[in-house]
Amino acid sequence: MAQTWHDLLFAHWPVAAEVLRPLVPSQLPLDAFDGQCWVGVVPFHMSGVRSHGLPALPGLSRFPELNVRTYVSLDCKPGVYFFSLDAANLPAVWAARRFYRLPYFHARMSAEFHDPWICYDSRRYQGQAEFRGKYRPVGEARLSEKGTIEHWLTERYCLYTVKESQVHRAEIHHQPWPLQDAEAEIETNSMALAAGIVLPQDRPLLHFARKLDVLIWPLKKIKGLG
Repeated sequence: MAQTWHDLLFAHWPVAAEVLRPLVPSQLPLDAFDGQCWVGVVPFHMSGVRSHGLPALPGLSRFPELNVRTYVSLDCKPGVYFFSLDAANLPAVWAARRFYRLPYFHARMSAEFHDPWICYDSRRYQGQAEFRGKYRPVGEARLSEKGTIEHWLTERYCLYTVKESQVHRAEIHHQPWPLQDAEAEIETNSMALAAGIVLPQDRPLLHFARKLDVLIWPLKKIKGLG
């Protein structure tokens, strides 16, 4: 799959490993930075969603998405584990559940640019999961340095999912993230709570990326597991 991600906010909170461990499949070791696990709430919108090498389909290739994630590492390969992914496109939700075995949900969503803010609104059609707020970049774009928290959080090139005790991995290819520091005014955020995670009241760690082209490869079983 090919797609382009736009106006992405990384909002991260520290969450104790003992909170996350029961919520992440036991086959996936939790990853930590200096002993601390993190949970991200990541709103953005995408365009050009299509099978690689094929044209995008009108009406199906552009929509908002919001994910709730943490970080795992298997066989020395760090990746992302998703608690949920909300999208405003029902066929995309169906396809991602069917072919990537990911916990996608259909939501009513909007992402609007009101210079300099991105105003974002998401409410899941079934269940209590909502995000409403606005965010903007501050400062110049930069590539994160290896060994920093922002590099650890964002430079991950695969996702993991577990189905019937079998671990699957999908490779994700893109250029390094052009990150900017960010500001956010979040009015409502029950996205992590819907997954059973109570986020701390502290201000989140915030980063912004304006645009990134992405390739996502099909899932592959991890041999020797499951």
